[in-house]
Amino acid sequence: MDSTDEIQLLRARVGELEQRVEHLRVSRRVLMNLLEKVEREKVALVHNLEKENVRLQRDNKRFAKWIFSKNKEIVELKEKVETSVQKA
Repeated sequence: MDSTDEIQLLRARVGELEQRVEHLRVSRRVLMNLLEKVEREKVALVHNLEKENVRLQRDNKRFAKWIFSKNKEIVELKEKVETSVQKA
């Protein structure tokens, strides 16, 4: 094999390697875009879950107050029944 053949082989090899490098650059850009998209989706999901948590806590507090007031009404009604029974 003479030097011109060797040079052509080396140039072909360099061309192949340059193509691989370009493909790697494109792949890296695609992966970085996907990573950024996943990160944005994660932030949005966490934000929505935090809002949902606040809403559930608020609803739970409201329900607990309602239960407490109903229990208070029951106690008051029991006391009225007991006092009316004692008077009779």
